[in-house]
Amino acid sequence: MSLALLLITSCYQPKARTSAASVDYSERQIDSLTFYSKHHYTNNYNFVVNTDSLCLLKQQPEEALNDFPTDSIVVSRNDILVVADIRILPTDSVDSVWVQVARDQATFGWIHESQLLPSVVPDDPISQFISLFSSTHTMIFLIVIALIAVAYLIRTLRSDDAPIVHFRDISTPYPTLLAIIVAAAATFYASIQMFAPDVWQHFYFHPTLNPFSVPPLLAIFLVCVWAMLIVAIAAIDDTFRLLPFGDAVIYLLGLAAVCAVCYSVFSITTLHYIGYPLLIVYVVFAIKRYHDNNLARYVCGNCGATMHNKGRCPHCGAIND
Repeated sequence: MSLALLLITSCYQPKARTSAASVDYSERQIDSLTFYSKHHYTNNYNFVVNTDSLCLLKQQPEEALNDFPTDSIVVSRNDILVVADIRILPTDSVDSVWVQVARDQATFGWIHESQLLPSVVPDDPISQFISLFSSTHTMIFLIVIALIAVAYLIRTLRSDDAPIVHFRDISTPYPTLLAIIVAAAATFYASIQMFAPDVWQHFYFHPTLNPFSVPPLLAIFLVCVWAMLIVAIAAIDDTFRLLPFGDAVIYLLGLAAVCAVCYSVFSITTLHYIGYPLLIVYVVFAIKRYHDNNLARYVCGNCGATMHNKGRCPHCGAIND
C-alpha cells in the first residue's frame, strides 16, 4: 500500500513542447509544405493508375524541354505509384509542375501534373468510390430508370395500383425521409464544389468518414451520408414488412429511381442557385404528401391493421366507425 501510494503521488515533469512556429525548416521542406497546401499531395503520396496505360519520361524534365533524346516507360492500370519527387520548371509552357512517380525501384519516371492527375486516383477506397461515382453516376441513373420502366411495365400489366413514394406510398415515413436526405446531400455536395472547391479537393485526396474532423460544410455532407445509410436500412426493412416480396422489390426500385432523380436534379440546379428554393419546395411537398395521403391515423378494431380513414378495413373488411 505504501509503494502504491508513492507511485500515485509521485511528481511528473512533462516534457517541454516545442511550438511548430519555432521549428527551423529547410528551403526544400518549405517548398514541399507550400506545394501541399495548394495541390493537396506531396512526396510519398500514393496513387493508383485508372487508365489503360500511363507513359513516364525516364530522363530528367530539362532534357525533354531542351529537345534531347529521351526514352519512356509505361505503367498499366491498377499499378500503385508513389510520388518520389516534384519539380517546378517555370520555363515549361505546357505545365510547370513535373512529378516523378515510381512503381518500384526499377520503374520510375517523370510526367506533367496535368497529365498525371486525370489518369490516377488516390490509393484510398473512399477516394476511389468518389471518382467512380462521379464518372459513372449518369450511367447508373439511366440503368436505374430502365429497370424501373421495365418493372413498372410488368407491374402495370397485372395491376394499376403499384405503390410508389410520394404518390401511392406505404405507411412508413422512411422512404420519404430518405428522398429528402438525398436531395439535401446533393445540394450540399454542389454547394461545396461551388463555394469551397479547395475543401472538396483536399477531402478527395485525404478522405474521412468522421464528420467531426472536417470543416462544417463537409461535416453536414458526411452527416447526410450516414443518415442516408441508416434511413435506407430502415426503409428496406419496413418495406418488406408492409408489402409482399414482389411488391416490395418494385417499390424499392421506384424509391431508388426517385432518389436518383433527386440527386441529379438538385446537384445540377444548385450549381445555378435554383436548387436552394427548389429544395425548400420539395421538402414541403414531400412532407405534405406523406401527411395527407400516407399517414395512418387509425387502427382496425378487428385485425389491428393501420387505416388512413374510418370505415371499411381494406385488410379484413370490418367496419370501423
